[in-house]
Amino acid sequence: MRTLLTWLCAVIAPLAIWAEEKTVVSPDGKLCVTVAVEEGRAFYTVAYDGHEVMGRSALGLRTNLGDFTKNLTWQEAKEGNKVKDYQMTRTKKSQIHYDANTLAVTLQTEKKVPLTVEFWVSDNNIAFRYLLGRGPKDNPKCAIVESEATAFNLPEETRSFICPQITPMKGWERTKPSYEEEYKPDEPVNAKSQFGVGYTFPCLFRQEVDGMTQETKGKKLAAKKENVWILLSETGVTSDYCGARLSDYALGVGYTIAYPQEGENNGFGSTGAAIMLPGCTPWRTITVGRTLQPIVETTVHFDVLDPLYAPSEDYRAGRYTWSWLIWQDDATVYEDQVKFIDLAAAMGYEYCLVDGLWDSQIGYNRIEELAKYARTKNVSLMLWYNSNGAENDAPQGPRGVMNNSIKRKQDMAWMKRIGVKAIKVDFFGGDKQETMRLYEDILSDANDYGIQVIFHGCTMPRGWERLYPNYVASEAALASENVYFSEYHAKKEGFQMAMHPFARNAVGSFDWGGMMMNRHMSRDNKSRHPRYTSDVFEMATAITNQTSVNCVAMCPNNLTDLPQFELDFLRHVPTTWDDTKFLDGYPTQYAVIARRTGGKWYVGGINGTDKAIKLTLQLPMFAGQNVKYYTDEPKKDGEVIPMSVLKELKVSKKGEAQVVIQPMGGIILMYI
Repeated sequence: MRTLLTWLCAVIAPLAIWAEEKTVVSPDGKLCVTVAVEEGRAFYTVAYDGHEVMGRSALGLRTNLGDFTKNLTWQEAKEGNKVKDYQMTRTKKSQIHYDANTLAVTLQTEKKVPLTVEFWVSDNNIAFRYLLGRGPKDNPKCAIVESEATAFNLPEETRSFICPQITPMKGWERTKPSYEEEYKPDEPVNAKSQFGVGYTFPCLFRQEVDGMTQETKGKKLAAKKENVWILLSETGVTSDYCGARLSDYALGVGYTIAYPQEGENNGFGSTGAAIMLPGCTPWRTITVGRTLQPIVETTVHFDVLDPLYAPSEDYRAGRYTWSWLIWQDDATVYEDQVKFIDLAAAMGYEYCLVDGLWDSQIGYNRIEELAKYARTKNVSLMLWYNSNGAENDAPQGPRGVMNNSIKRKQDMAWMKRIGVKAIKVDFFGGDKQETMRLYEDILSDANDYGIQVIFHGCTMPRGWERLYPNYVASEAALASENVYFSEYHAKKEGFQMAMHPFARNAVGSFDWGGMMMNRHMSRDNKSRHPRYTSDVFEMATAITNQTSVNCVAMCPNNLTDLPQFELDFLRHVPTTWDDTKFLDGYPTQYAVIARRTGGKWYVGGINGTDKAIKLTLQLPMFAGQNVKYYTDEPKKDGEVIPMSVLKELKVSKKGEAQVVIQPMGGIILMYI
């Protein structure tokens, strides 16, 4: 069987007549990668389930040691298998089994410097990277990687769901890129990016392929079009390398890996990477599936990595309250923070985040008093920090602490002494290796002091939950604060939240910034623009969105203005999961996700459109049971937010349940 599949892969890939080639196939035989060299250049192709999904795509690096994109000779190819079982505590699954077939192809330049391309191919997933060796005389022992030729040559008819990168040092206080641009759904791949500098990872694509034939009423066989979904990203980026993105699409070439822009990090630092030899690049990842299930459920971004250090303590997952989202800067004062600590205590939450300006509006001494007060309520503080002092002009303090190793350790020692358990660090400067070092330095030092870390105004995580055990989540998307800032983004919340399970949150934990339970974006809950999503929509995002320390952006008034059944759910909503299952959805339109913690399943569904969506869900975990069913009533005339209700729903013995998700509404199903 394997021989037949290998032959089919070779036939499917349009390889012309390549001098050397080798194929590796996934354990289930569906995913196939062929690597080859033709006229001194290295390429690969990808086929899935009998269809070519990626044509001839370039491989190679350009370095100060030489150009590994041309004049290459094939040296050897080694096949193998990689099997590992490991545990995770703060991502979509807790027990993970990984099984991949591997292929390592070693190429050589005219100067006899070796470059190995290593592919790990598991069911639905490809991870590959470059390993750069030393020359024939064991020197030099270091290298500068200037750029990368790696391409993803998707067919021109492919459609994209991708987020543009922006040029640096733009926007508010020159804080761009902050990875908060807008997705465009089902765009042609040849459409130019909004700012002309390509796209940020992760990048989702859809292809239509000929599927199985089906019988019509006239008993004739008709071709049936089916989707193939492809998610491109990278993982394993540490202080040893820079982060990357995708270029614009070029016909016949596809997308290529692009390194950071010169102006990032206020122009400081190289756009390439300095590495020790032998050394390696981060992993490029490709997830492929006939449905969106492999995209939502993939763990490849953790599978190929191992922890860089041990946790200094057993880090506690949980929920946190956050005044800033609705009450803004003026609320970062002692008296208002007491109110949000009391709110956290009333809800049984573990944390309260004190946002920016606490250093000037509360002060270090009174923060100690606040931390002491919080402990009497069984609540721990989280503190906000500016990441920099020289990367952009973001004014909020504390500034000049997290980017300075001496001041950073001093503050972390102080936080450990007063019982602060986590920090949220904001306003990073891009993807250069200099910035990646800062992320890692903050995480490593924080672990020494028993502190968890959330990043905002930042790039996406790249396997960091696996590499750094005290890493929690990143923003790296157009998140909840924008719902506060403008009515336009409030109306787009459903669109954005129905995108993230299939891209941003598929590759790493996502600190969206909270379930917003105020109906208006104001402290009095009456003025400014309204929220346009239902209460159940907001609550369901606790399930469709994954992060182990999750923000519930309630305000104190919500203790009395929310129905009791909503408060009950919000009090007990979990944040850690043992399993995740994709049930239904389409990017930017709707998403239904099931997650299990212990023996309990929670199903969350959100509708980002202006029309009701009727679904028949497959729920084998609830077969034959009555379940709690949180849903919305249809909107009445003049209503912006519909009335939420709690019902019982009977799931059939076959595990089927019919549900309706109202426009900009949600559903939650859980055990009674």
